[in-house]
Amino acid sequence: MSTDGLSVDDGIRTLLLLMPRMVGRAKRLGVPEELQSLSLAPRHLSLLAYLLFDGSMTVNELARRLEVAPATVSLMVGELSRKGVLERREDDADRRRTIVSIAGGHQDSINEWLGYGAKAWRQALEPLTPEQRRMFVDTLLAYEQALSS
Repeated sequence: MSTDGLSVDDGIRTLLLLMPRMVGRAKRLGVPEELQSLSLAPRHLSLLAYLLFDGSMTVNELARRLEVAPATVSLMVGELSRKGVLERREDDADRRRTIVSIAGGHQDSINEWLGYGAKAWRQALEPLTPEQRRMFVDTLLAYEQALSS
C-alpha cells in the first residue's frame, strides 16, 4: 500500500470505481438456498448480523442498534419468526421482555453467508490502529449520511 498522499478528487475517483465492484462482489455471495424464498431486505441483514455477531438480545436492544422504533423490529422479528429464521422467548428475569435469537436450523447458513463479509472486513481492518479504524468507520458513516441528505 502506498504511503503517498491522495488528493480529494483522486480519492473520489478511486472510490466511485471501487464501490460498484464491492457491491457486485457482495451480491455474488448469494443468499443461502434455504433463505432464498424469504425475500430478505437489507434491514433483515442488519438484524441478522447483530444477532449473529452479538448473540441473542431483546427487541428494544435491536431497535436501539438498528436505529428504528421497537415496533418496526417487532414486525421484522414476527415475520422472520413465522418463517422459522428467528426464535423468540420470554426473558426469565422480566417476562415483559422478549429475547430474540437466530433459530438453530439457520445459524450455520447465516454464519457462512454473513461471515464471509466479516472475514474480509477483519482482513482489511486488523492491520490498522484503533484510531485508523475509527476514522475509516466514521468516514463510511459520513458518506452514508451525505447520501441521505
